[in-house]
Amino acid sequence: MHVLRHTAASAWLAAGVDIRTVAEYLGHSDPGFTLRVYAHLMPDASDRARTAMDQFFAESPSALDVPSGGAR
Repeated sequence: MHVLRHTAASAWLAAGVDIRTVAEYLGHSDPGFTLRVYAHLMPDASDRARTAMDQFFAESPSALDVPSGGAR
């Protein structure tokens, strides 16, 4: 049973499910506990965070594109 839980947590985290949801699915009352136990399963989290920010700025209008003559 333990292996099945670990496998499920691995699959959810690899798919990008947030730690709070994984904790809920596993029956943990504290997401911090889940994070401490399963953090090693998220080695690419930093890369995903950078990619998300890159995509955000690529899709967002530039902060320098302020309409001229508009109200302040």
